[in-house]
Amino acid sequence: MSFTFLHHLPTPEEIKKEYPLPPEYAAIKKQRDAMISDVITGKDHRFLLIIGPCSADNEDSVCDYVSRLTDIQEDVKDSLILIPRVYTNKPRTTGEGYKGIASQPDPEKAPDMVEGLIAMRKMHIRAIAESRLTCADEMLYPENWGYVEDLLSYVAIGARSVEDQQHRLTVSGFDVASGMKNPTSGDFSVMLNSVYAAQHPHHFVYRGYEVATSGNPLTHVVLRGAVSKHGNTTTNYHYEDLIRLHEMYEKMDIKNPAAIIDTNHSNSGKKFREQIRIAKEVLHSRMLSPEIRSLVKGLMIESYIEEGSQSIGDHIYGKSITDPCLGWEDSRKLIYDIAEMADRG
Repeated sequence: MSFTFLHHLPTPEEIKKEYPLPPEYAAIKKQRDAMISDVITGKDHRFLLIIGPCSADNEDSVCDYVSRLTDIQEDVKDSLILIPRVYTNKPRTTGEGYKGIASQPDPEKAPDMVEGLIAMRKMHIRAIAESRLTCADEMLYPENWGYVEDLLSYVAIGARSVEDQQHRLTVSGFDVASGMKNPTSGDFSVMLNSVYAAQHPHHFVYRGYEVATSGNPLTHVVLRGAVSKHGNTTTNYHYEDLIRLHEMYEKMDIKNPAAIIDTNHSNSGKKFREQIRIAKEVLHSRMLSPEIRSLVKGLMIESYIEEGSQSIGDHIYGKSITDPCLGWEDSRKLIYDIAEMADRG
Protein backbone atom coordinates (compact mmCIF):
# COMPACT_ATOMS: atom_id res chain seq x y z
CA MET A 1 0.00 0.00 0.00
CA SER A 2 1.14 3.54 -0.70
CA PHE A 3 -0.55 4.95 2.41
CA THR A 4 1.65 6.01 5.32
CA PHE A 5 -0.46 6.07 8.50
CA LEU A 6 0.82 9.03 10.51
CA HIS A 7 -1.57 9.50 13.45
CA HIS A 8 -4.74 8.00 14.86
CA LEU A 9 -7.11 10.97 15.08
CA PRO A 10 -9.11 11.67 18.23
CA THR A 11 -12.84 11.02 17.92
CA PRO A 12 -15.38 13.84 17.81
CA GLU A 13 -16.46 12.89 21.32
CA GLU A 14 -12.90 13.25 22.61
CA ILE A 15 -12.40 16.65 20.97
CA LYS A 16 -15.79 17.92 22.18
CA LYS A 17 -15.04 16.77 25.72
CA GLU A 18 -11.75 18.68 25.67
CA TYR A 19 -13.32 21.78 24.05
CA PRO A 20 -16.98 21.78 25.11
CA LEU A 21 -19.61 24.28 24.00
CA PRO A 22 -20.89 26.13 27.09
CA PRO A 23 -24.67 25.76 27.65
CA GLU A 24 -25.32 29.49 27.09
CA TYR A 25 -23.83 29.24 23.61
CA ALA A 26 -25.80 26.06 22.90
CA ALA A 27 -28.95 28.05 23.71
CA ILE A 28 -27.91 30.74 21.21
CA LYS A 29 -27.45 28.08 18.54
CA LYS A 30 -30.84 26.51 19.26
CA GLN A 31 -32.55 29.88 18.88
CA ARG A 32 -30.72 30.78 15.68
CA ASP A 33 -31.24 27.33 14.16
CA ALA A 34 -34.97 27.79 14.67
CA MET A 35 -34.97 31.26 13.06
CA ILE A 36 -33.02 30.06 10.03
CA SER A 37 -35.29 27.02 9.71
CA ASP A 38 -38.33 29.30 9.72
CA VAL A 39 -36.86 31.31 6.84
CA ILE A 40 -36.24 28.17 4.77
CA THR A 41 -39.75 26.85 5.44
CA GLY A 42 -41.40 30.21 4.75
CA LYS A 43 -42.65 30.91 8.26
CA ASP A 44 -40.27 33.86 8.64
CA HIS A 45 -40.02 36.37 5.79
CA ARG A 46 -36.62 37.73 6.75
CA PHE A 47 -33.66 37.33 4.39
CA LEU A 48 -30.54 35.28 5.09
CA LEU A 49 -27.09 36.77 4.52
CA ILE A 50 -24.17 34.34 4.74
CA ILE A 51 -21.17 36.64 4.76
CA GLY A 52 -17.50 36.46 5.65
CA PRO A 53 -14.02 35.50 4.48
CA CYS A 54 -13.38 33.08 1.64
CA SER A 55 -11.35 30.99 4.10
CA ALA A 56 -11.06 31.27 7.88
CA ASP A 57 -7.29 31.31 7.91
CA ASN A 58 -6.53 33.21 11.13
CA GLU A 59 -8.51 32.98 14.37
CA ASP A 60 -7.86 36.54 15.58
CA SER A 61 -8.82 38.35 12.37
CA VAL A 62 -11.75 36.04 11.60
CA CYS A 63 -13.25 36.50 15.08
CA ASP A 64 -12.59 40.25 14.84
CA TYR A 65 -14.55 40.29 11.56
CA VAL A 66 -17.42 38.18 12.95
CA SER A 67 -17.70 40.38 16.06
CA ARG A 68 -18.13 43.46 13.86
CA LEU A 69 -21.37 41.92 12.60
CA THR A 70 -23.03 41.86 16.04
CA ASP A 71 -24.13 45.50 16.19
CA ILE A 72 -25.18 45.43 12.54
CA GLN A 73 -27.30 42.33 13.20
CA GLU A 74 -29.14 44.25 15.90
CA ASP A 75 -29.74 47.15 13.50
CA VAL A 76 -31.14 44.93 10.72
CA LYS A 77 -32.79 42.22 12.84
CA ASP A 78 -36.25 42.88 11.41
CA SER A 79 -35.04 42.32 7.85
CA LEU A 80 -31.94 40.08 7.87
CA ILE A 81 -30.44 37.14 9.69
CA LEU A 82 -26.65 37.37 9.41
CA ILE A 83 -24.77 34.06 9.30
CA PRO A 84 -20.99 34.56 9.42
CA ARG A 85 -18.90 32.47 7.03
CA VAL A 86 -16.26 30.64 9.04
CA TYR A 87 -15.00 28.24 6.38
CA THR A 88 -12.35 26.00 7.90
CA ASN A 89 -11.96 23.66 4.91
CA LYS A 90 -11.06 24.75 1.38
CA PRO A 91 -11.54 22.62 -1.73
CA ARG A 92 -8.74 22.94 -4.29
CA THR A 93 -9.44 22.37 -7.97
CA THR A 94 -6.07 20.71 -8.63
CA GLY A 95 -5.39 19.53 -5.08
CA GLU A 96 -2.67 22.15 -4.67
CA GLY A 97 -2.68 25.05 -2.21
CA TYR A 98 -3.93 25.94 1.26
CA LYS A 99 -6.69 23.53 2.29
CA GLY A 100 -7.99 25.40 5.32
CA ILE A 101 -7.28 25.67 9.01
CA ALA A 102 -8.79 22.22 9.67
CA SER A 103 -5.89 20.70 7.74
CA GLN A 104 -3.20 23.33 8.22
CA PRO A 105 -3.57 25.54 11.33
CA ASP A 106 -0.57 27.60 10.22
CA PRO A 107 -0.60 28.24 6.44
CA GLU A 108 3.19 28.55 6.48
CA LYS A 109 3.81 25.21 8.19
CA ALA A 110 3.17 21.57 7.35
CA PRO A 111 -0.34 20.10 7.65
CA ASP A 112 -1.34 18.86 11.12
CA MET A 113 -4.74 17.24 11.18
CA VAL A 114 -5.00 16.79 14.95
CA GLU A 115 -4.17 20.42 15.68
CA GLY A 116 -6.39 21.39 12.76
CA LEU A 117 -9.46 19.72 14.25
CA ILE A 118 -8.78 21.51 17.53
CA ALA A 119 -8.21 24.85 15.78
CA MET A 120 -11.45 24.44 13.81
CA ARG A 121 -13.50 23.83 16.94
CA LYS A 122 -11.80 26.56 18.99
CA MET A 123 -12.40 29.16 16.28
CA HIS A 124 -16.10 28.40 16.00
CA ILE A 125 -16.59 28.50 19.78
CA ARG A 126 -14.69 31.79 20.05
CA ALA A 127 -16.75 33.28 17.22
CA ILE A 128 -19.98 32.46 19.07
CA ALA A 129 -18.58 33.73 22.37
CA GLU A 130 -17.48 37.09 20.97
CA SER A 131 -20.33 37.77 18.54
CA ARG A 132 -23.33 35.83 19.88
CA LEU A 133 -23.77 34.65 16.27
CA THR A 134 -23.55 31.04 15.14
CA CYS A 135 -21.82 30.46 11.83
CA ALA A 136 -21.72 28.63 8.51
CA ASP A 137 -19.02 26.26 7.32
CA GLU A 138 -18.52 24.05 4.28
CA MET A 139 -18.63 20.31 4.81
CA LEU A 140 -15.75 19.30 2.59
CA TYR A 141 -15.07 16.07 4.52
CA PRO A 142 -18.27 14.32 5.73
CA GLU A 143 -16.40 12.41 8.44
CA ASN A 144 -15.51 15.75 10.12
CA TRP A 145 -19.15 16.66 10.77
CA GLY A 146 -19.10 15.27 14.32
CA TYR A 147 -16.39 17.72 15.37
CA VAL A 148 -18.61 20.77 14.70
CA GLU A 149 -22.21 19.47 14.58
CA ASP A 150 -23.07 21.23 17.86
CA LEU A 151 -21.62 24.57 16.64
CA LEU A 152 -22.93 25.30 13.14
CA SER A 153 -26.24 26.83 12.08
CA TYR A 154 -25.66 26.44 8.35
CA VAL A 155 -23.71 23.96 6.23
CA ALA A 156 -22.72 24.34 2.57
CA ILE A 157 -21.92 21.48 0.21
CA GLY A 158 -19.54 22.72 -2.46
CA ALA A 159 -19.72 22.47 -6.23
CA ARG A 160 -17.15 19.66 -6.36
CA SER A 161 -18.85 17.65 -3.59
CA VAL A 162 -22.52 17.93 -4.52
CA GLU A 163 -22.53 14.82 -6.75
CA ASP A 164 -20.78 12.69 -4.13
CA GLN A 165 -22.98 10.01 -2.57
CA GLN A 166 -21.40 10.23 0.89
CA HIS A 167 -22.04 13.99 1.07
CA ARG A 168 -25.68 13.58 0.06
CA LEU A 169 -26.29 10.79 2.54
CA THR A 170 -24.52 12.57 5.40
CA VAL A 171 -26.60 15.74 4.89
CA SER A 172 -29.73 13.59 5.24
CA GLY A 173 -28.82 13.25 8.91
CA PHE A 174 -28.39 16.97 9.62
CA ASP A 175 -30.93 19.06 11.54
CA VAL A 176 -29.74 22.45 10.26
CA ALA A 177 -30.16 24.33 6.99
CA SER A 178 -27.88 22.85 4.33
CA GLY A 179 -27.16 24.38 0.94
CA MET A 180 -26.27 22.22 -2.08
CA LYS A 181 -24.31 24.23 -4.65
CA ASN A 182 -24.73 23.63 -8.35
CA PRO A 183 -21.78 21.64 -9.75
CA THR A 184 -19.08 23.49 -11.65
CA SER A 185 -20.82 22.40 -14.88
CA GLY A 186 -23.83 24.46 -13.78
CA ASP A 187 -26.29 21.56 -14.11
CA PHE A 188 -29.46 22.40 -12.15
CA SER A 189 -30.71 18.79 -12.32
CA VAL A 190 -27.64 17.45 -10.50
CA MET A 191 -28.11 20.07 -7.77
CA LEU A 192 -31.82 19.35 -7.36
CA ASN A 193 -31.22 15.60 -7.32
CA SER A 194 -28.78 16.19 -4.45
CA VAL A 195 -31.42 18.15 -2.56
CA TYR A 196 -33.96 15.38 -3.18
CA ALA A 197 -31.53 12.73 -1.96
CA ALA A 198 -30.61 14.65 1.20
CA GLN A 199 -34.27 15.27 2.07
CA HIS A 200 -35.00 11.54 2.23
CA PRO A 201 -34.04 8.82 4.76
CA HIS A 202 -31.01 6.65 4.11
CA HIS A 203 -29.16 3.63 5.49
CA PHE A 204 -25.37 3.65 5.04
CA VAL A 205 -21.92 3.39 6.63
CA TYR A 206 -20.57 6.42 8.48
CA ARG A 207 -17.38 6.63 10.57
CA GLY A 208 -17.29 2.85 10.97
CA TYR A 209 -20.95 2.49 11.95
CA GLU A 210 -24.05 1.30 10.17
CA VAL A 211 -26.41 4.29 10.46
CA ALA A 212 -29.92 5.33 9.47
CA THR A 213 -31.05 8.92 8.87
CA SER A 214 -34.47 10.53 8.70
CA GLY A 215 -33.84 13.08 5.92
CA ASN A 216 -33.21 16.82 6.12
CA PRO A 217 -36.18 18.94 4.93
CA LEU A 218 -34.06 22.10 5.26
CA THR A 219 -31.79 21.11 2.35
CA HIS A 220 -31.94 23.63 -0.51
CA VAL A 221 -29.95 24.89 -3.51
CA VAL A 222 -27.14 27.43 -3.82
CA LEU A 223 -26.44 29.02 -7.21
CA ARG A 224 -22.72 29.83 -7.66
CA GLY A 225 -22.33 30.16 -11.42
CA ALA A 226 -20.59 27.65 -13.66
CA VAL A 227 -17.65 26.98 -15.93
CA SER A 228 -18.31 26.05 -19.57
CA LYS A 229 -16.54 23.24 -21.42
CA HIS A 230 -14.31 25.94 -22.92
CA GLY A 231 -13.25 27.16 -19.48
CA ASN A 232 -15.34 30.35 -19.48
CA THR A 233 -17.34 31.36 -16.43
CA THR A 234 -21.11 31.61 -16.83
CA THR A 235 -23.61 33.16 -14.44
CA ASN A 236 -26.87 31.79 -13.07
CA TYR A 237 -28.27 34.55 -10.86
CA HIS A 238 -30.29 36.49 -13.46
CA TYR A 239 -34.09 36.78 -13.47
CA GLU A 240 -34.44 34.11 -16.20
CA ASP A 241 -32.23 31.67 -14.27
CA LEU A 242 -34.31 32.07 -11.14
CA ILE A 243 -37.60 31.60 -12.98
CA ARG A 244 -36.21 28.43 -14.59
CA LEU A 245 -35.10 27.15 -11.19
CA HIS A 246 -38.56 27.86 -9.77
CA GLU A 247 -40.16 25.87 -12.61
CA MET A 248 -37.78 22.93 -12.08
CA TYR A 249 -38.48 22.91 -8.35
CA GLU A 250 -42.21 22.70 -9.05
CA LYS A 251 -41.72 19.52 -11.09
CA MET A 252 -39.95 17.68 -8.26
CA ASP A 253 -41.20 16.31 -4.96
CA ILE A 254 -38.98 18.55 -2.84
CA LYS A 255 -39.98 20.15 0.45
CA ASN A 256 -39.47 23.83 1.23
CA PRO A 257 -38.22 25.10 -2.17
CA ALA A 258 -35.46 27.60 -1.43
CA ALA A 259 -32.38 29.09 -3.06
CA ILE A 260 -29.38 31.03 -1.84
CA ILE A 261 -27.42 33.04 -4.42
CA ASP A 262 -23.63 33.00 -4.14
CA THR A 263 -22.53 36.39 -5.45
CA ASN A 264 -18.88 35.43 -5.90
CA HIS A 265 -17.13 32.45 -7.52
CA SER A 266 -18.27 31.91 -11.12
CA ASN A 267 -21.19 34.33 -10.74
CA SER A 268 -18.72 37.20 -10.38
CA GLY A 269 -15.82 35.61 -12.24
CA LYS A 270 -14.03 36.17 -8.90
CA LYS A 271 -14.20 39.93 -9.51
CA PHE A 272 -15.03 40.58 -5.88
CA ARG A 273 -16.48 44.08 -6.28
CA GLU A 274 -19.09 42.70 -8.69
CA GLN A 275 -20.73 41.12 -5.64
CA ILE A 276 -22.30 44.49 -4.81
CA ARG A 277 -24.04 44.75 -8.17
CA ILE A 278 -25.05 41.07 -8.23
CA ALA A 279 -26.60 41.25 -4.77
CA LYS A 280 -28.69 44.25 -5.77
CA GLU A 281 -29.78 42.64 -9.05
CA VAL A 282 -31.02 39.54 -7.21
CA LEU A 283 -32.97 41.68 -4.75
CA HIS A 284 -34.45 43.67 -7.66
CA SER A 285 -35.59 40.40 -9.26
CA ARG A 286 -37.34 39.52 -6.00
CA MET A 287 -39.24 42.80 -6.23
CA LEU A 288 -40.41 41.99 -9.76
CA SER A 289 -41.56 38.40 -9.27
CA PRO A 290 -43.54 36.82 -6.42
CA GLU A 291 -42.19 33.42 -7.51
CA ILE A 292 -38.59 34.59 -7.16
CA ARG A 293 -39.38 36.31 -3.88
CA SER A 294 -40.77 33.10 -2.42
CA LEU A 295 -37.83 31.05 -3.73
CA VAL A 296 -34.75 33.20 -3.06
CA LYS A 297 -34.16 33.18 0.68
CA GLY A 298 -30.72 34.75 0.89
CA LEU A 299 -27.27 35.58 -0.45
CA MET A 300 -23.69 34.43 0.09
CA ILE A 301 -21.03 37.15 0.02
CA GLU A 302 -17.25 36.83 0.45
CA SER A 303 -16.07 39.66 2.66
CA TYR A 304 -13.18 40.34 5.05
CA ILE A 305 -11.58 43.27 6.84
CA GLU A 306 -9.26 44.28 3.98
CA GLU A 307 -10.40 44.00 0.38
CA GLY A 308 -8.76 41.79 -2.21
CA SER A 309 -6.35 38.97 -1.45
CA GLN A 310 -2.71 38.41 -0.54
CA SER A 311 -0.09 35.71 -0.90
CA ILE A 312 0.62 33.42 2.02
CA GLY A 313 3.41 35.03 4.03
CA ASP A 314 2.42 38.65 3.35
CA HIS A 315 0.88 38.88 6.85
CA ILE A 316 -1.67 41.62 6.08
CA TYR A 317 -4.19 41.47 8.92
CA GLY A 318 -7.70 40.55 7.80
CA LYS A 319 -6.92 40.00 4.12
CA SER A 320 -7.82 36.79 2.30
CA ILE A 321 -5.12 34.29 1.40
CA THR A 322 -7.49 32.52 -1.01
CA ASP A 323 -10.13 34.24 -3.19
CA PRO A 324 -10.34 38.05 -3.07
CA CYS A 325 -13.05 39.50 -0.83
CA LEU A 326 -14.93 42.75 -0.35
CA GLY A 327 -13.43 45.00 2.33
CA TRP A 328 -15.20 45.89 5.55
CA GLU A 329 -16.54 49.36 4.68
CA ASP A 330 -18.04 48.19 1.38
CA SER A 331 -19.47 45.15 3.15
CA ARG A 332 -20.99 47.19 5.96
CA LYS A 333 -22.73 49.53 3.51
CA LEU A 334 -23.92 46.62 1.40
CA ILE A 335 -25.52 44.89 4.39
CA TYR A 336 -27.64 47.96 5.14
CA ASP A 337 -28.53 48.32 1.44
CA ILE A 338 -29.60 44.67 1.33
CA ALA A 339 -31.74 45.16 4.43
CA GLU A 340 -33.48 48.12 2.85
CA MET A 341 -34.10 46.33 -0.46
CA ALA A 342 -35.26 43.15 1.27
CA ASP A 343 -37.86 45.21 3.14
CA ARG A 344 -39.09 46.78 -0.09
CA GLY A 345 -39.17 43.49 -1.94
